[in-house]
Amino acid sequence: MPHQDADEAWPALPYAEWAETCRTLHLWCQIIGKVRLAQTPWLNHSWQTALYVTPRGLTTGPIPHGARALDIEFDFADQLLRFRTCGPTADLVLRSMSVSEFYAQTMATLKALGTPVTIHAVPNELPEAIPFAQDVAPRAYDPIYVRRFWRALLQADRVLKIFRTGFIGKASPAHFFWGSFDLAVTRFSGRPAPRHPGGIPHLPDAVAREAYSHEVSSAGFWPGGPGAEEAVFYSYAYPEPSGFRTRAVQPCQARFDEGLGEFVLPYEAVRTASDPDATLMAFLSSTYAAAADAASWDRPALECELGEPGRPRLTGGLDT
Repeated sequence: MPHQDADEAWPALPYAEWAETCRTLHLWCQIIGKVRLAQTPWLNHSWQTALYVTPRGLTTGPIPHGARALDIEFDFADQLLRFRTCGPTADLVLRSMSVSEFYAQTMATLKALGTPVTIHAVPNELPEAIPFAQDVAPRAYDPIYVRRFWRALLQADRVLKIFRTGFIGKASPAHFFWGSFDLAVTRFSGRPAPRHPGGIPHLPDAVAREAYSHEVSSAGFWPGGPGAEEAVFYSYAYPEPSGFRTRAVQPCQARFDEGLGEFVLPYEAVRTASDPDATLMAFLSSTYAAAADAASWDRPALECELGEPGRPRLTGGLDT
């Protein structure tokens, strides 16, 4: 049975205590994400590549395979990798193993299910890009901390989705990017952005430029990694407007991180707050306002009140 605190709504997630497991999971998510990438037509800003939070973990959603379909889900409740097709299904046990073993098992399972997929089998957006088949070093996998990560994702995803309802302009889903290993939601002003300079490690410049083709304010959750040795919520603007980083934001624990080039709020500050939802919403709302005001977005045309279950938006159309 998992430790009781792993099942808290907002569990402790000290990065140092699960850094090796986090790195393992990042690489495994890249392999599964690349299966979706290989099979799915391109969608604006690489939205076709992302994973989605589920009540059990992370899923690809339906992946086309000819006239058939499959999906793959990390089930962090039962510590299984679940493969489902229109017919047969299969499970792999999530445990400590090398990246090469995980990759081989994944490819063999897809073939056995009649849905073979060939991927570009090298990591993206990481300083070191060892091909998956050659990454034979033993890898840690701590199911207790993976469970905590999943529980934190559930809460972050829920609040990000509430935040998203307050915007009627173009906005992304709340989705998990396996390259950067973060849960994100992005708002768009509607204006094109300057050409992105590229230069993201092991990511084609064309992908980065298409992702940032338009002006954005983006926020999300990152469990930690190089440059931030703690779990954080973040918010940034591209292109960064003049005065953005010096704007006042909430809550008081939020700060602009010069190294990351974005506002950050420690996850620990949210989970230990008397009202975690309100604390996180204050961060999301104030950092978005900082970006939108500094860049002179047409806020009245883009924003609306937060959505409520079962209550349609009021519109300017005639009543019938």
